[in-house]
Amino acid sequence: MSLAPASDIVGTQKSRGRPLGLLLVALPVLLVFWMVIFPIISAVVTTLWQKGSDGQYGLSLRTYQFFFSDPYSLSNLWLTLWVTIVAAIILLVVCLPIALYLRFAKSRLASYVQGLSIFPLFVPSIILSFAFIRVLGPNGAFDIILNALHLPKIRTPYLTPWGPLIGLVWDHIPLTVLILLAGLGAVSDASIEAARDVGAGRGRLLWHIILPRIGNSILVALSFSVLGIFSAFTLPYVLGPAAPEMMGPFMQRTFRDLYDPDNAITQAVISFFFCIAFGLFYVRSVVKNQRAR
Repeated sequence: MSLAPASDIVGTQKSRGRPLGLLLVALPVLLVFWMVIFPIISAVVTTLWQKGSDGQYGLSLRTYQFFFSDPYSLSNLWLTLWVTIVAAIILLVVCLPIALYLRFAKSRLASYVQGLSIFPLFVPSIILSFAFIRVLGPNGAFDIILNALHLPKIRTPYLTPWGPLIGLVWDHIPLTVLILLAGLGAVSDASIEAARDVGAGRGRLLWHIILPRIGNSILVALSFSVLGIFSAFTLPYVLGPAAPEMMGPFMQRTFRDLYDPDNAITQAVISFFFCIAFGLFYVRSVVKNQRAR
């Protein structure tokens, strides 16, 4: 009785496992196509294939021409871009030191700092908005404290572009810290100690040892933060100004209050393509990591 070669047995097992693997992957792929890709294609087609003045459907850029020629629409887009870019910079400046401290600190205080940095993850946006108004809004807790100390009042960031910016930064701190902390896990203690042995200070350690190894993690953190901030709705709707407004509330108002679905879908498509541009950083990071492996 002869035994089959081991390579044949492994090949047979792989061929049997392929249909099952494809079946397991098929359902998530179909859901993504049905709930994400198909609505995107449908929205793009809807904005490009419209009924003309003669009642016939055809290729038209009418809604895009209106958007990019309308000062109010452009001001909303620039405000969204400004809030997104400034919030992403603030997040990096705030979260990178926290992640560095959590990575290298050995004290018990680090566990409390980590708990505080993750705490916003469990606070709903509407609760955060209410707390923001009660603390930093007109006649809020901060105003009461300044009045009790006989100090001059400050202008509240509520209903200004700084309102949603502050709220969005606070809301995205947990995810940014966790992504940066995961990237810092690739920085070994041995490399840090070796650099210290040859006389490297903290600045050189950060610039030459740590930052080059967490560059991809920084890109991923910024990509997720930018995508979440650009497409935010609750915080800009509650804390932001009425005019100009960020794209999320702008789309909702155009669709629901002005009863103009064509322009609302056009705003969504434009926002989607801006998010794609930011998402390329994440895709580039994933591809780069796969090639490195």
